[in-house]
Amino acid sequence: PGHKERARGREGSPPNGDRRQPRLVVVSNRVADPRKTAAGGLAVALAEFLNNTGGVWFGWSGKVVEAAEGGVAGEGAVHTQKAGPVKLVTVDLSREDYDDYYVGYSNGVLWPVFHYRLDLADFDAGAIEGYRRVNQLFARKLAPLLRPDDIVWVHDYHLIPLGSELRALGCQHRIGYFLHIPLPPPLILAAIPGHDWLMRGLCSYDVVGLQSKADLEHFTRYIQREAHAQDLGDGRWRVFNRTLQAGAYPIGIDVDEFAALTQAKEAQEMYTRMKREYSRRKLLVGVDRLDYSKGLPQRMRAFRELLHKYPDTHKSATLIQIASPSREDVSAYTDILHELESLCGSINGNYGELDWMPVRYMHRTVARARLPGLYRACRVALVTPLRDGMNLVAKEFIAAQDPADPGVLVLSRFAGAAEQLPEALLVNPYDTQGTAEAIHLALQMPLEERQSRHAALLATCKQYDVHWWCESILSALRKAQAQESGTPWLRL
Repeated sequence: PGHKERARGREGSPPNGDRRQPRLVVVSNRVADPRKTAAGGLAVALAEFLNNTGGVWFGWSGKVVEAAEGGVAGEGAVHTQKAGPVKLVTVDLSREDYDDYYVGYSNGVLWPVFHYRLDLADFDAGAIEGYRRVNQLFARKLAPLLRPDDIVWVHDYHLIPLGSELRALGCQHRIGYFLHIPLPPPLILAAIPGHDWLMRGLCSYDVVGLQSKADLEHFTRYIQREAHAQDLGDGRWRVFNRTLQAGAYPIGIDVDEFAALTQAKEAQEMYTRMKREYSRRKLLVGVDRLDYSKGLPQRMRAFRELLHKYPDTHKSATLIQIASPSREDVSAYTDILHELESLCGSINGNYGELDWMPVRYMHRTVARARLPGLYRACRVALVTPLRDGMNLVAKEFIAAQDPADPGVLVLSRFAGAAEQLPEALLVNPYDTQGTAEAIHLALQMPLEERQSRHAALLATCKQYDVHWWCESILSALRKAQAQESGTPWLRL
């Protein structure tokens, strides 16, 4: 059979011949069971749409085998399991594929460059071949599973060229893409060897979704400058002989679901314990993955400046910093771990008392069910990344607050969330003194102002929640197909 016949798939049509309900096929680096709210993030966001269509979630199994099938790199075993009406399909990676695709290129090149850290990128010429090899592997394993009317939605920087690899196999499906991390300006993108190949792959999708208007501007500037794209209006572009829709779709949270978690037993127990144990303190909280993009050393220096400049915070302000482990096989993360531990120890040594430790630092993951209680017990949240695609901790903190006595969000202007949440106290995390002043303002903020800011922030989080995010992108994808083909578009 030809490419198109293989790409149309072996699974046939939807049950009962119902072709009005296209199946959603999600592709991401890692796969989660959408029935488990503890999975958080993407699983919570996509559960409704996957369940409604009996969808498929495809990605890496998380398993690294020393040798690929047949001893050939780029050939991984496929596993299938059911999660209610959703099918989870995963592929193993060989050690060589993992090292090149995941560690070498995705996290050694794309992650630092997309977060504006060219100095940390390792432009090893071999890694890009592994990145392409695994994307080809994903395409080969996924294409036979697709039904003719499936809608495919690819996620994040690990899989930028997957759309073009599927197209090469003859897939004519509606394929959308969403980048969860920032997209840097054209000049920074151009520092990546092979950036033209990478961005051509990004333009193979019918819809390209980005986190912020700034990211969208960077994308459109790039395709205009490097590919002479034609602006068709309303976010549509003609580029590389294709028409695509590009838009800013800031990801949200399920506000109602998170509010319900706040009232659940584990969160309530956490809230009660924190209020009891820190009854004489004003709590600040930071919850981050241990990553150089999160600005954790800069945050600690700002907190140290707060203690130095404002004696009224002594024996009062207590920062609870959770830094969950992240990619600890990469040297840059070991360096930042040591720097963070040194700063925390220095602050506690210089300012701590027998009955007060300014920083409570934890290098481990805290269960998602407990976080709402921690957020609610805290007067201030510090969300101060040096660069971030969105940062959902900011939105979770807002959703967890008591509207009658809410805490204050201190937010980096370099987080994607800052575009949506101007009522937060916006800071430049590189400005140690300015950030310290903003933290002090947050600790001293009167109730009426806290209530007013929180009400506005919560309204935004509710209006642009995760359901809005999903429906907006999927609607754009369906409409983009209709515009390209001239056929009526179908609702999920």
